[in-house]
Amino acid sequence: MAFLGKAAQRVMACRQTLSPLCRATTRCYSSQSTHTTEKSVPYEKILKQEDGLSGPTKPLPKSADVVVIGGGSLGCQTLYHLCKLGMTNVVLLERDRLTAGTTWHTAGLLWQLRPSDTEVELLAHTRNVISSELEEETGLETGWIQNGGLFIASNKQRLDEYKRLMSLGKAYGIESYVLSPAETKDLYPLMNVKDLYGTLYVPKDGTMDPAGTCTTLSRAATARGATVIENCPVTGIQVKVDDLGVKRVKAVETAHGTIQTPCVVNCAGVWATKLGEMAGVNVPLIAMHHAYVVTERIEGIQNMPNVRDHDASVYLRLQGDALSVGGYEQNPIFWNDVSDKFAFSLFDLDWDVFMQHIDGAVNRVPALEQTGIKSTVCGPESFTADHKPLMGEAPEVRGFFLGCGFNSAGMMLGGGCGKELAHWIIHGRPEKDMYGYDIRRFHHSLTNNNRWIRERSHESYAKNYSVVFPFDEPLASRNMRKDPFHQVLQEQGCVFQERHGWERPGWFNRGGPAPVLDYDYYGAYDVPKNTDYKYSEILGKEYTFDFPPHHDVIRDECLSCRNAVAVFDMSYFGKFYLTGPDAKKAADWLFTADVNKAPGSTVYTCMLNKRGGVESDLTVSRLEPSPAHLPLTPESNGEAYYLAIGGGVAQHNWSHIQAVLQDQGFRCTLIDHTEDMGMISIQGPKSRELLQEVLDSDLSNDAFPFSTHKIVNAAGHKVRAMRLSFVGEMGWELHVPKESCLPVYHAVMTAGAKYGICNAGYRAIDSLSIEKGYRHWHADLRPDDTPLEAGLAFTCKMKTSIPFLGRQALEAQKAEGLRRRIVCFTVDEKVPMFGLEAIFRNGVPVGHLRRSEFGFAIDKTIGYGYICNPDGGVVSPDFVRSGEFTLERMGVTYKATAHLKSPFDPENKRVKGIYG
Repeated sequence: MAFLGKAAQRVMACRQTLSPLCRATTRCYSSQSTHTTEKSVPYEKILKQEDGLSGPTKPLPKSADVVVIGGGSLGCQTLYHLCKLGMTNVVLLERDRLTAGTTWHTAGLLWQLRPSDTEVELLAHTRNVISSELEEETGLETGWIQNGGLFIASNKQRLDEYKRLMSLGKAYGIESYVLSPAETKDLYPLMNVKDLYGTLYVPKDGTMDPAGTCTTLSRAATARGATVIENCPVTGIQVKVDDLGVKRVKAVETAHGTIQTPCVVNCAGVWATKLGEMAGVNVPLIAMHHAYVVTERIEGIQNMPNVRDHDASVYLRLQGDALSVGGYEQNPIFWNDVSDKFAFSLFDLDWDVFMQHIDGAVNRVPALEQTGIKSTVCGPESFTADHKPLMGEAPEVRGFFLGCGFNSAGMMLGGGCGKELAHWIIHGRPEKDMYGYDIRRFHHSLTNNNRWIRERSHESYAKNYSVVFPFDEPLASRNMRKDPFHQVLQEQGCVFQERHGWERPGWFNRGGPAPVLDYDYYGAYDVPKNTDYKYSEILGKEYTFDFPPHHDVIRDECLSCRNAVAVFDMSYFGKFYLTGPDAKKAADWLFTADVNKAPGSTVYTCMLNKRGGVESDLTVSRLEPSPAHLPLTPESNGEAYYLAIGGGVAQHNWSHIQAVLQDQGFRCTLIDHTEDMGMISIQGPKSRELLQEVLDSDLSNDAFPFSTHKIVNAAGHKVRAMRLSFVGEMGWELHVPKESCLPVYHAVMTAGAKYGICNAGYRAIDSLSIEKGYRHWHADLRPDDTPLEAGLAFTCKMKTSIPFLGRQALEAQKAEGLRRRIVCFTVDEKVPMFGLEAIFRNGVPVGHLRRSEFGFAIDKTIGYGYICNPDGGVVSPDFVRSGEFTLERMGVTYKATAHLKSPFDPENKRVKGIYG
């Protein structure tokens, strides 16, 4: 039957020509179908009929150290890696058969290059496990096929994205090539290349077999002592409350018995939300229909690479002498009923949805027009609000771990994520930087908000194949968290960025207000598409790998701060109080710096994990001992501290601090007043003159030195003023009760008019801070970086005898010598860089940029990246000074100058008010 034609003809032909074998292998988990004409049969009944399964395949143990729930890719990989790390008393419970959930219908593609260094490393581990490690260990083949991968670019921007991936790949030794259309035709003769701009070819990409992989993983785990029990649905999770009032996992209930355990791992795929409900844990994901077809034999297709044509939103997976053809549309069907019952149906593929992919597939491989369809596949896939998985320990219940929400990438990320999740369970944290996957990245007000989950997950599906631009912003579920300044800043042209639900200022548009409107689902589902949408139009212009069109606006904001004064709304920062009898002990243990200075002091410090990695950088202010009313000073029967933490990591840090307090048994309380207070930062050479007219306090160096704070009056309102800077200028932060925010802001702006004050946003902060050499958390400062590697040794009280979390790891690293070190690079040519560019020393790759911005005061591109010694030796200052460095951007190399100190104001005079 022909591949093209009218939809009805296609459907009827497929129904008539499907062989009995295809009928048996074409499955879908939907209980309803607009195309099904045969009666659906519960899947459990089929399993019992075919396999004779009427109960668990093995007896349930009374107890286990860990119970993994779900026998798909993540469940099997997690079980295997737990055993690899030495655990034996571990159990995997699968409700039916291994891979019977979302894993059975995965395409099984593995691409090595992604626009994230962490994901590149995770993919590399998966590939190693599937292609060699498991076979060496078990003698069994997993079904790995290394047939290569080909990314299609139909325009310059798409090819630029691929060139960025190629440059990043060089830092990891991943072989890849940018091919011309003619070279692509030579590689893939069946491909239409007339409309191509170019392609990216990665020879060692490949295809995984879900069943073979999971079977081999389970056998390897079983050989190491694990127990795998199929046909055993979980019916409940028991939770207990310990003596400190902390909820912890107690047991897993099934219809066939209860397993006592302190640890559950939720790898239940689209059923993960229901499993979370059993324990009182929010699992913010949603299921979508995902469909693909398997063609009949195509002559000449054998051994061809897998193809992703992102611009046509279609993928072509080699399947022997045929292809699997699927894609991601802008109007996916929500899987509204993920019921306890599977259903078996002949033709549950939704052709109204899938038809959108046919033209693109036939255009790319014209032979498909005359190729029949052998089978159709449709099943649920889970998608999340930011297109990232959900992993780590749930903040609601200790011992409840997540490994779900993989956005169709569970097979390819499974090995790397399974390893990290196993390490997380055993050692309390992963080895790599998994913050982008950590469930704690979401604020608790969002994880149970159905509108946010539905809208954002829809957008993540619809943009699955979109170009990943540096300045992209979501349109879905905006305005969820707004600070008191939001309306007045919007009226002044603020272009907002969304960060963890907050609307924070990005930059200020000269063309007037650009409000964020309600989500229109890109016009799908009969939702009227937003028209004359200024905010969306502005974002569209920012979608580039060149300098953005509003580059000059960011420049003016930066130079106003450097030369006069600027005000930054930083209200989205987390604002916590740490109080109680053991608050001093807790502060000593939590923070790397000695924060127990005189009341009125403010200290920049880090919080570490036990491996010495940085969980956060923040400021800690020791408060006055006299009790007062919140939110400026809490009443306390011990020491009290005020913590200000970047809003992007605030929820993560809240959970981190709470866990440390619980584990150490400290008698103190962490109080969150983020929503009760605003925060504006006034920075620049004119900031003192301006604020002296607003505040009732002497702001001279002697009276108000750097790194101190006071309660002062600002236009008749009490505020906490801190002399700090995250942009490298003299300035103050004003931490203001919510009801006083607007009067204080208006007073600052009125007084600042004669000093040339301007509003500035986080795009300016990014540029100003990198120019000064300040770290940006989760860019050049992550949980897998230590303060010594990051150039923040000055934040650590190593010269004292005070113990703190992570100190032993730092002492060991210091004694051994640094095997990697952060380095600043500047490029004389005016070329935009955004991070991920490869770093070469004497022509040899030694790392990649984590972060890059343009520095307007020095008029150069600046980048920061960690470099290693290719010989594995110590990276000393001499190693840096003696090298000739280049940076590769999109395949082009640029000479770079390495700096061990900030290229701007290296003596830190400006923050002290020393100008001229």
